[in-house]
Amino acid sequence: MDLVPALEEPLKKVLGPPTAKVMAEHLGLHTVGDLLHHYPRRYEERGQLTHLADLPMDEHVTVVAQVADARLHTFASSKAPRGKGQRLEVTITDGSGRLQLVFFGNGVHKPHKELLPGTRAMFSGKVSLFNRRLQLAHPAYELLRSDTDETVETWAGALIPIYPATAKLESWKIGKAVQTVLPSALEAVDPLPDSLREGRGLVPLPEALLKIHRPHTKADIEDAHARLKWDEAFVLQVALARRRHADSQLPAVPRRPAPDGLLSAFDDRLPFTLTEGQLKVSKEIFDDLATSHPMHRLLQGEVGSGKTLVALRAMLAVVDAGGQAAMLAPTEVLAQQHHRSVVEMMGNLAEGGMLGGVEDATKVVLLTGSMGAAGRRQALLDLVTGEAGIVIGTHALIEDKVQFHDLGLVVVDEQHRFGVEQRDALRGKGKQPPHLLVMTATPIPRTVAMTVFGDLETSVLDQLPAGRSPIASHVVPAADKPHFLARAWDRVREEVEGGHQAYVVCPRIGDEEDDPKKARKAQKAAPEDEAEKRPPLAVLEVADQLARGPLKGLRIEVLYGRMPPDDKDAVMRRFAAGDTDVLVATTVIEVGVNVPNATAMVIMDADRFGVSQLHQLRGRVGRGSAPGLCLLVSEMPEASPARQRLAAVAATLDGFELSRIDLEQRREGDVLGQAQSGARSSLRVLAVIEDEEIIAEARREAAAIVAADPELTGLPGLRTALDALLDDEREQYLEKG
Repeated sequence: MDLVPALEEPLKKVLGPPTAKVMAEHLGLHTVGDLLHHYPRRYEERGQLTHLADLPMDEHVTVVAQVADARLHTFASSKAPRGKGQRLEVTITDGSGRLQLVFFGNGVHKPHKELLPGTRAMFSGKVSLFNRRLQLAHPAYELLRSDTDETVETWAGALIPIYPATAKLESWKIGKAVQTVLPSALEAVDPLPDSLREGRGLVPLPEALLKIHRPHTKADIEDAHARLKWDEAFVLQVALARRRHADSQLPAVPRRPAPDGLLSAFDDRLPFTLTEGQLKVSKEIFDDLATSHPMHRLLQGEVGSGKTLVALRAMLAVVDAGGQAAMLAPTEVLAQQHHRSVVEMMGNLAEGGMLGGVEDATKVVLLTGSMGAAGRRQALLDLVTGEAGIVIGTHALIEDKVQFHDLGLVVVDEQHRFGVEQRDALRGKGKQPPHLLVMTATPIPRTVAMTVFGDLETSVLDQLPAGRSPIASHVVPAADKPHFLARAWDRVREEVEGGHQAYVVCPRIGDEEDDPKKARKAQKAAPEDEAEKRPPLAVLEVADQLARGPLKGLRIEVLYGRMPPDDKDAVMRRFAAGDTDVLVATTVIEVGVNVPNATAMVIMDADRFGVSQLHQLRGRVGRGSAPGLCLLVSEMPEASPARQRLAAVAATLDGFELSRIDLEQRREGDVLGQAQSGARSSLRVLAVIEDEEIIAEARREAAAIVAADPELTGLPGLRTALDALLDDEREQYLEKG
């Protein structure tokens, strides 16, 4: 069934091509229905003002505030050498905080006339830092007068909706566009079954859309939110329930390990006992492998909880049962590292068909894009004949040439770095769908797992193996207290003198200057852009400064993603062997790199990384018996949200706690992995942390409805909503999950 035509109407026809083009390019809105589902982020009350103190850096914001004072300055510059340059500085206030607005050049005349002290307006722009103070440069603004009919009409009612906006299209312009299309909301088809909606006392969809865009009271907003949250949770859970239902109908070869085979031989030679968590998770995996439909399991575990060992035991079980197992890693460095550690752990059990290999041994091959032709030919031959029971590789495994004898299990490491198509292509290499185990070291709160990985069963490894050392983390405020940074380099020296090694992580490589476009752009920067932050610190520059300055005399090497693969591997090998004291690297070391002798890590410009990423990086130290040290260097002011984020990372080693913090600070839209799907996020009002109950209930309702009617033949409204919300790309994303 097609969507109701009124909501499918292209915005081009309703709003005109120029506005529609900006909405499509910058907000991903194409139809009337899209715009109706672009909900206000929050509401301002006339007479109440925004909290300016809480504004996020580098974000595009809309605030309602009052002008406190306005001053016009003249200055000399290259464009106006005789002191004719003009700069208007306007201070606005919300009663608690103050914010500076700056206008330059010809742009000062209009605001100078209009922004008089006492004037109230909506201001929209990007928050930056200048002279350690927050400011908006050249903000757009709309005066809030109550003396003209037009404005009274536009801002009718006490609540002003503030929409997620962009520099090209301010919140109030989006608001006016919404007013134009709002009558169409009456034709929206309701996706919720009547019994479910009435049983929970939820308002119908057309009413919810009217109330969210034009609320008269706060109760209207609550009614709309309660209803629209259910839509988002329910439609998504129905999509996932249909996926699980379809998966349960697929055939797979059950894989049960031989009683005295490869897995037993491997377990017998382990120099330690498995943790309770590892045994429990292994049992869940082995039970799934023994069934006749494909396993789809997510294994999440803290950095260093021993996920690789659990995955290896699953791979050995499949080899025991006559199948092959493939492990897909996101980078060559990581694939090589996994291959090395698997071969080390297995010893002569990895030498199948070779002199010195034991009876149950198999062959473990590595397959990456940069291998030489001869090595590659041999690896491909070992796979197609079944000689190799285990293959570890990058996306080179997915190429058409790669054929398996009998692929029984696919293990995907660091799920969020793989496009869905890649995983799907590898799964297509089995004669029947192989079992799938997805591993991630990014702890995911339960509700996110239910939402993002809702078609996977979840296993959690939350115990750290005995012998892992604690990691002390500290924030180093480089701008406020430069001597703290000097002390950080002293600490690195002390660790090296004690026989250990260190990482220094930077956000950028530093060879980008070769790009003429970027260089030209940098030259063109206007004086008002000086308020923009300096570029992030770079590996090549920092390594050079350290070698000539605070770490002079130490053996320093660099590592980054764009290096030739052989060079990267050689650098990693030297570091692992202890031939390098300090490795200055990008986040290429974020996952899987295991050097137990590395005890210290200094993360430069730590505020440029996300919470989960910092936690991942920190997990590279403290992997041996000596305690770890992680120093988070930042030049951001103490009160900034970025510094609060760093303080949270320094305060806990609990990845699940940090993932909650991370999620609360990010927009919910990121949760569905837009990068994976290429599609617009469907989460607009649902907050995956706060709305745990709604998600859990929606999952139960969805499972019951899909079990009774997998094709949803009796629910045309729900089918319509699925088609709209899970556009083609998102549907594929879930299918390939």
